[in-house]
Amino acid sequence: MLNYNRTNLHPATFLLLGIPGLETVHVWISIPFCLVYIESLMGNAALLFIVKTDHKQHEPMYLFLCMLSVADLMLTSSTLPKILSLFWFNYREIYFEACLTQMYLIHSLSTMESGFILAMAFDRYIAICHPLRHSTILTPAVIVGLGLGIVFRGAILLSPHPFLLRWLSYCRTNVIPHTYCEFMALIKLVCTETKIRRAYSLIVAFLTGGLDFILIICSYVLILLTVFNLPSKAARLKTLSTCVSHVWVILVFYTPAFFSFLTHRFGHHIAPHIHIFIANIYLLIPPMMNPIIYGVKTKRIRERFFKFLTIKCI
Repeated sequence: MLNYNRTNLHPATFLLLGIPGLETVHVWISIPFCLVYIESLMGNAALLFIVKTDHKQHEPMYLFLCMLSVADLMLTSSTLPKILSLFWFNYREIYFEACLTQMYLIHSLSTMESGFILAMAFDRYIAICHPLRHSTILTPAVIVGLGLGIVFRGAILLSPHPFLLRWLSYCRTNVIPHTYCEFMALIKLVCTETKIRRAYSLIVAFLTGGLDFILIICSYVLILLTVFNLPSKAARLKTLSTCVSHVWVILVFYTPAFFSFLTHRFGHHIAPHIHIFIANIYLLIPPMMNPIIYGVKTKRIRERFFKFLTIKCI
């Protein structure tokens, strides 16, 4: 029998099911999840330390990368501990308010991540298409302003989400067939009309992640037009090489994000465990891969990292 709050008709707690159909192997699934989480924490912390201690790295691209790393750390830390407790100890219960808080953090931080990736694309556009004006356009004040704007955009646009769900009647069940709380998983438990709330969520998703992706594509179209007008093949390859890391970050972030978004709304015939697994990859893989991509592709970060390891070993 559900334990409902008498005034608001919502359950006092929800029960997270985990990955439907794979409950018997949750313990085994937790092993790569835990390893990826540890790698995300260590990799992003190391990246922040390297950029902070090396003044040569205080360039717009690396400052935006640090902002992305902070968002990655907050996103993984708001979800993975609960997921691992579910897998290891079968601790499925989560309080209603805690569920709404987790849902807000996931969506707002994901929006911030998308914004920081867009800011990095803007940096590449200015550096390649207007190299002589790069330092005058992306001044420290502009970088701070862009960072704050991205944070406030994510925090404000997603702030209605908890309130859109707070006053609804959850009369169907209190079991969430997911490993964490997110908007579409919660709204499917509601037995009242939700068209307006779903429409708002869809509009916000387009105005943030969708619009960001369109602007990123536009910036790279302009970058490619500029690169193809360079006089030599060597110059073209050298210029494009400065964008490789960022392109990988874009692919790693947006591919699972779009797949998860589309399957939630239109992929009704996709097996639930596949959708939930992809949704978890969206949370796990980008925070782990971002420091690895920039560590491997960026010579200065790679050298600084190995120098730091050498000092520690000595």
